[in-house]
Amino acid sequence: MIDGIDRTILRHLKENGRMTATALAAKVGLTVAPCHRRLRDLEASGVIRGYRADIDPGAIGLGFEAIVFVTLRQADRATMSEFEDRVAAIPNIVEAQRLFGSPDYLLRVIAADLPAYQRFYDDQLSALPAVERLNSTLVMKNLKPNAGPPV
Repeated sequence: MIDGIDRTILRHLKENGRMTATALAAKVGLTVAPCHRRLRDLEASGVIRGYRADIDPGAIGLGFEAIVFVTLRQADRATMSEFEDRVAAIPNIVEAQRLFGSPDYLLRVIAADLPAYQRFYDDQLSALPAVERLNSTLVMKNLKPNAGPPV
């Protein structure tokens, strides 16, 4: 179980994952050793899954985004497993969720522009195993990217 101090640590790290343990300890009102111990415990327990740079896709030439709803022809375990493994291996699919009901999956895809997305759709999305239907919605504006859970 995490307590109020852990939640405060998480809030500060969510805003600045590169914060030093010393700066973090000062923000949460602890000395460095107990703050560092809590931080290690949050990492070891899997509450903190990792640290990474938050990269603006547009700044690296991938400013086009689409949400793709996928319906599979069949939903047996082997088919879903193969589909999910293939999706996980495609870098332009930056998020993927399996859904209850219809459609079966929601994918967030980034590309350079509409023609690049069209090639990606034709060459990779339509080639995924057991796909019955793909329905794309183009993202006009991303209002809350990578917000993470409230802490």
